[in-house]
Amino acid sequence: MSPSQSAAASAAAAPSPRARLAALGIELPPAPPPVANFVTHVVEGKLLYLSGQGPREVDGFMHTGKVGSDVSVEAAYAHARLTGVNLLAVMQAALGDLSRVRRVVKLLGMVNAEPDFAEHPAIINGCSDLFIEVFGEAAGQHARSAVGFGSLPGRITVEIEAIVAID
Repeated sequence: MSPSQSAAASAAAAPSPRARLAALGIELPPAPPPVANFVTHVVEGKLLYLSGQGPREVDGFMHTGKVGSDVSVEAAYAHARLTGVNLLAVMQAALGDLSRVRRVVKLLGMVNAEPDFAEHPAIINGCSDLFIEVFGEAAGQHARSAVGFGSLPGRITVEIEAIVAID
């Protein structure tokens, strides 16, 4: 078996994103609607651009607050993970099947933080860790920026956008 055939066989044997979500006990919600005059995603060539999503619960509740004063690092990590679930829901709606994701290319993670807060990467790891769990190391590992903002829309704790390579 050639190296490319071996890699293809290995990829075919890996659990699907759907199976990995099920193993994690995660059921994707409907894709959250845009909150203003924009679309949730754009497909251009072999890239899927995802608009920023926030920590929206299935019932519409949005987690709000300033990380570093009224929101802990642990809670904000969970909010970033929830935001990742919402990004996955948009991917599912856009692609019809998460198996079409070839690679998560880039995340931009924004944290509504106090000016002296310095743990932005630890927060956005909530989303990054989820994507690696769902897509595996090779497809889920990505380039990333994690930055702090003085405010985010509706005072949400985190907002994350993504660029994804697709088949």
